[in-house]
Amino acid sequence: MRGSISGPEAHDLSRRQTLNHLSHPDEVIRKRLLIDGDGAGDDRRINLLVKSFIKWCNSGSQEEGYSQYQRMLSTLSQCEFSMGKTLLVYDMNLREMENYEKIYKEIECSIAGAHEKIAECKKQILQAKRIRKNRQEYDALAKVIQHHPDRHETLKELESLGKELEHLSHIKESVEDKLELRRKQFHVLLSTIHELQQTLENDEKLSEVEEAQESTMETDPKP
Repeated sequence: MRGSISGPEAHDLSRRQTLNHLSHPDEVIRKRLLIDGDGAGDDRRINLLVKSFIKWCNSGSQEEGYSQYQRMLSTLSQCEFSMGKTLLVYDMNLREMENYEKIYKEIECSIAGAHEKIAECKKQILQAKRIRKNRQEYDALAKVIQHHPDRHETLKELESLGKELEHLSHIKESVEDKLELRRKQFHVLLSTIHELQQTLENDEKLSEVEEAQESTMETDPKP
C-alpha cells in the first residue's frame, strides 16, 4: 500500500497532472464540456468544428481526412440537434409564458372574484349579526310579554274591575247615607237625652222645693 502524499509534493503532483492534460487539445475540450454540464455548448462545438476543419485541411492521408470529415459531420449533426432542441425549448418557453400569462390573468380574476365574495360575505355577516341582534331583542320582548296577560284578558279584567268599582261606589253611597242617618239619629238622641236630663234636673229641683216647703210647714206652729 502506497503512502499518502500531502503538502507541497501533492500540490506539485496535481500541477504536473493538470499541465499534462492541458497539453492535449481534446482533453481541454472534454474538460470544458464537462464544466459546461447540461448547457448548449454551441461555441465549444463550433471551436471543435473549426479545429476539425483545420486538421482535415492539413491531413496527410485519405484515411485521416475521411476520419476528420466524419468528425465534422458528427459535430454538425450535434449542432443541428442542439439548435433544434434549443428551438423546441424556446417554443416551449413561449407556450409556457403564454400559459403562465393566462393562468396569471385567471388568478387575477379569481382574486378579484374572491375579494368581491369576501366583501359580499362581510355584508352578509353584518346583516346576519343585525338579524341575530333583532331576534334576541324580540325574544327578550316576547319573554316580557308572556309574563303579562293579553289584551282581551286585560280588557275583561278592567271591565270586571269597573263593575266592582261601581258596586263599591254604590255601597259607599249607601254606607254614607246610613252614616248620615245614624248621625242625625244620634243627634236627636243626644238632644232627647239632654232634654230628659234637663227635665230630670227640673223635677229634682221641684221636688227639693216641695220637700223644703213641707218641712217648713211642719216646723211652723199651728195658730
